[in-house]
Amino acid sequence: MQNLDAILSPRSVAVVGASTTSGKTGHDVFVNILKGDYQGTLFPVNPRAKAIKSVKAYPSLPDLPEPADLAIIILPPEAALRAVDDAAEMGIKGIVIVSAGFREVGEEGRRIEEAITARCRQAGIRLVGPNCLGVINPDPAVRLNASFSARMPAFGPISFISQSGALCAAVLDFAADRDFGFSKFISIGNKADVDELDLLRYLHEDPNTQVIMIYLEELRQKGPEFIQAVKKITSGDRPTPVLVIKSGRTSEGARAAASHTGSLAGWEGIYDALFQQSGIIRADSIEELFNYAGAFSNKKIPLGNKVAIVTNAGGPGIVATDMTVSSGLELAKFKEETVEVLASHLPPTANLHNPVDVIGDASQERYENALGAVIRDEGVDGALVILTPQSMTNALGTAEAIGRIADRTTKPILCCFMGIVDVSAGVKHLQSHGIPVFRFPEHAAKSFGGLYKYSRWLNRQYLAEFNLEHDRERASQIIAQCLAEGRTCLGELDGKEIVQCYGFEGLPAVLAKTGQEAAEFAEALGTAVAMKIVSPQIIHKSDANGVELHIKGGEAVKEAFDRIVERARRFNAEALIEGVLVQQMAPPGEEVIVGASRYKDFGALLMFGLGGIFVEVFRDVVFRFAPIGRNEARRMVTGIKGFNILKGFRGKPPADTEALERALVSLSEMVTNHPEIKELDINPLMVLEKGKGSVVADCRIILDPDGRQSESIEPI
Repeated sequence: MQNLDAILSPRSVAVVGASTTSGKTGHDVFVNILKGDYQGTLFPVNPRAKAIKSVKAYPSLPDLPEPADLAIIILPPEAALRAVDDAAEMGIKGIVIVSAGFREVGEEGRRIEEAITARCRQAGIRLVGPNCLGVINPDPAVRLNASFSARMPAFGPISFISQSGALCAAVLDFAADRDFGFSKFISIGNKADVDELDLLRYLHEDPNTQVIMIYLEELRQKGPEFIQAVKKITSGDRPTPVLVIKSGRTSEGARAAASHTGSLAGWEGIYDALFQQSGIIRADSIEELFNYAGAFSNKKIPLGNKVAIVTNAGGPGIVATDMTVSSGLELAKFKEETVEVLASHLPPTANLHNPVDVIGDASQERYENALGAVIRDEGVDGALVILTPQSMTNALGTAEAIGRIADRTTKPILCCFMGIVDVSAGVKHLQSHGIPVFRFPEHAAKSFGGLYKYSRWLNRQYLAEFNLEHDRERASQIIAQCLAEGRTCLGELDGKEIVQCYGFEGLPAVLAKTGQEAAEFAEALGTAVAMKIVSPQIIHKSDANGVELHIKGGEAVKEAFDRIVERARRFNAEALIEGVLVQQMAPPGEEVIVGASRYKDFGALLMFGLGGIFVEVFRDVVFRFAPIGRNEARRMVTGIKGFNILKGFRGKPPADTEALERALVSLSEMVTNHPEIKELDINPLMVLEKGKGSVVADCRIILDPDGRQSESIEPI
């Protein structure tokens, strides 16, 4: 049930709990609807009032002369439940519960909220709230302010969804100052029924919504379900940009975990993966969220990242240049013809190259000629125009000139008119014509970076998927046997068997119980070996100094065996020492880590990054939700800061990144097919030079005996 018209565009509204007392929520919500010039029929419901603000009141919903489309309920929990029962009997199709006292206050409130939700679903009623600010639709054909915010915002192309009612009031005030208009404004509160995904789907179909903004505290959908749905919204036949600010970014979200993946991911890893895989653009602050919304509402997306800057002051131009580069953009290099045109219109003291400085005494004609020249350059994907108020500056005339250029181009033009009073006329003209304008150059540059990020999402390439064959049945048998034996923490030997079923190459190895066994195996190999302590109580071997590398020769291996065991016993006297793993040294390559960690209600989160012992020091890792295909694997590999190391660095040959992409897709299939895998690290995975594949040097798997088979989901 995605049709939310009964809530957001109702023909009639009943306010249940409308009050005659000013200052009470029931009074203020009713008055806000009335003062907002609501275009439908309004019914106040109060058994102790004859009229409210001269509007006839009714004792209860069944007493209404006709069923309302929407019931706004402002009652304590038990009374709200009875009102919902009345609404169901009346055939009302939408309910907004503004009042609090439900799941957010304790178990009894949760019980009543769940009873209300069940009743609504049984009756086919969509429910917003409880514990929310309400809903607002400024469309002149509706004019509904069903909230306890007195401010009716202007009508515009942006819709806003928020979990925080208190924040909504501040956002409305902020939007009024920025001259922002809204198509829909919804506070969802406890999300007992209608949630972000419901609203995203609805607003995507709303002809008045061009950009969707979200203030998010938590999601309750499964990760893959959310990603698949939102991808259709942000990159389908009619893409709608979705901008989000997520609260709690700096809180410690990492959990205690046996794997690097589990300890590094935390909630930030989860949400970053959700946003990146679904094409959502993330903002770092409320102000940045609005900056992005202003840029996106212009509906012009750059094809590339080459930006031209036109300014009448050197300092702001330098600031914009710095922020442009740090936002993933590049200064465009003008064609010779463009430079000639600029030279013909600008004074000799002007800078003809990017950033173009038209000098402080620039007239509107000088701005128009300079902007027109650079925006026509084929090597320019968009422009930033900076104006500082000086005695000879005509802010309004310059804004009008910018508007004429903007009307003739499909490339985005973002403006920065610095100041407040002296440039106000120009700012208002730009805003009224839908041209993004900002107070500071860094805001304009970063917003252009957001546009380019979305452009890359829309225009991303699609590689052919790998045709991989895996031994799923054998892996299931190994997992079942381990669980039957009570083994849930699998070291390299058991883990290697499972990952080999999914195409990962291992190295010859043996678990030696004595130094003599270790020496005999090493001598049979005839190569240098790696030696690692094996103990269920010592999960991270390096912590116990339980690893030695490049050991060659029988006597050296025996001595290393004794040292490793002795250090392990000093590290944990209670640890059960099963032996020492003796393994052929991996061939030279780049060390990376691939891993997975399963989160309840979200699914399996994959990790990739530079590996070895420094993974938790540098934290150069990226996350994605399984299942993924080759395209998302490619974006993971190229998404780390150290990708240049894999491309070949200072004479080193390039690594086999295609083999790495195969490994990530195989890992995704492994954790999707076997939900008993709770955590997994392959660290390091040695990526050999191009064309030679990769080799598992160490792995660890944590099994969950209660793991259940998840639904089959297409790669995301």
